[in-house]
Amino acid sequence: MAVKRVILYEVWVRLRRRFETSFGATRERPAILVRVLGDDGEEGWGEVVAGEGPWYSYETYETAIHILRDYLIPLMSRRRAYTPVDFIEATRVVRGHNMAKAGLEHALWDLEARRRRIPLWRLLGGVRDRVESGVSVGIQPSIDDLIETVSHHLDEGYRRIKIKIKPGWDVEPVKAIRRELGDIPLQVDANAAYSLSDIQTFRDLDDHNLLMIEQPLHYEDLLDHAELSRRIRTPICLDESITSPRRALEAHKLDSAQVINVKPGRVGGHLESLRIHRIWYEEAGRPLWIGGMLETGIGRGHLVALATLPGVGYPNDISGSSRYYESDIVEPEWVVENGYIRAPERPGIGVEPLLDEIEMLSRRRIVVDLP
Repeated sequence: MAVKRVILYEVWVRLRRRFETSFGATRERPAILVRVLGDDGEEGWGEVVAGEGPWYSYETYETAIHILRDYLIPLMSRRRAYTPVDFIEATRVVRGHNMAKAGLEHALWDLEARRRRIPLWRLLGGVRDRVESGVSVGIQPSIDDLIETVSHHLDEGYRRIKIKIKPGWDVEPVKAIRRELGDIPLQVDANAAYSLSDIQTFRDLDDHNLLMIEQPLHYEDLLDHAELSRRIRTPICLDESITSPRRALEAHKLDSAQVINVKPGRVGGHLESLRIHRIWYEEAGRPLWIGGMLETGIGRGHLVALATLPGVGYPNDISGSSRYYESDIVEPEWVVENGYIRAPERPGIGVEPLLDEIEMLSRRRIVVDLP
């Protein structure tokens, strides 16, 4: 069965509140939604997670649209690469642009699962029907605001708190959380804001029983992370540094991290995520977890499916729809219950995109008909 049409929607979604990391703050963000229509009347949906600017990644929503429209979709059509495996092989000639690739590959996975009438998480090899949910808290205006925000999320049932840190906002926020809220499951995420010269900061963080320190050093680095892991007790988790299965293998061999955060958008989709899973968990025996990029309910469905894999040993950055948005663009919305999100039994990602809402929110709509 073939794909007869691909539609790209440029949708801008507004967060409930500003989300700040070490490299900037976000209140409104673009989401490129990818809809593939099969010749059998079935369809599948994916989401490109590239942001407005090249801060987390060199990719932006504009580069993603360009790469999808002018390279990836034509390659898929010319080579009749309508399954996720065929698509990835056909588009290897395009170097990088993992977020653009993931958006279209995810839509093909959703289409494949819907055609087979099975949930996507089962098609990917998932082993659990619910996933443990953690929450990521951006840099706050004050310590009081931080404590109030974290307390609210604990009351909502989230099973792990992650706070963003940067130089000048690191040890003291952690101390305050421990002082006010006790020994809750807690980790920090630096988004590559530090260097080895900040070793004393990491040693101070060592004293607070953190689950892990995520991406403390340069976003491309493996060597300095290996050195840091030998000099502190807290496990290191890599995020930005893991862009492919090859990088995961190198991180394992160098002992650069004890844990990795797998974001399918960052690594190029589900197939590459499964290859990383095989290297990191099945072969190396190390745990991982699934991270998010402020996705709408469409992208969130793909994260939930991936988080059902064995070896996902920590709560994931997969929150309920209401964590970020006043209203989502899927039905039903994603809900956290007692710290977990249920993996749907419906075919595909398990939720239905609200097409009228998406059309209304779209600033741009690109339709590509395939011969």
